[in-house]
Amino acid sequence: MLTCLVVDDSRVIRKVSRRILEDLGFEVAEASDGVEALAWCNAMMPDAILLDWRMPGMDGLEFLRRLRAAPGGDRPKVIFCSVENEIERIREALDAGADEYIMKPFDGGIVAGKLSYLGMVA
Repeated sequence: MLTCLVVDDSRVIRKVSRRILEDLGFEVAEASDGVEALAWCNAMMPDAILLDWRMPGMDGLEFLRRLRAAPGGDRPKVIFCSVENEIERIREALDAGADEYIMKPFDGGIVAGKLSYLGMVA
């Protein structure tokens, strides 16, 4: 079973994301910020990461840069999921190593489509 780490400081977003991902057949773990997410990845690298941008402690962009520099950190497919909608910010996330980008609010169809595009779901 594929694993996905949902990284968001909003408990509601984590809960909605968990339901969507579990319906797609993923085993889901959660982290409330980049620090917690990095610790989780150091213990067990997930197959995919759904990542928020704006979080306390360590934001999503800093987490992504550290993840990609870590051993095995090039393996997870990372989907940034944020309210950031300026093309320069989206480009910054993709340049930092994100595989895809989703605008909030999102639904199951959008998440499934991105994961399908990345070859993670049928």
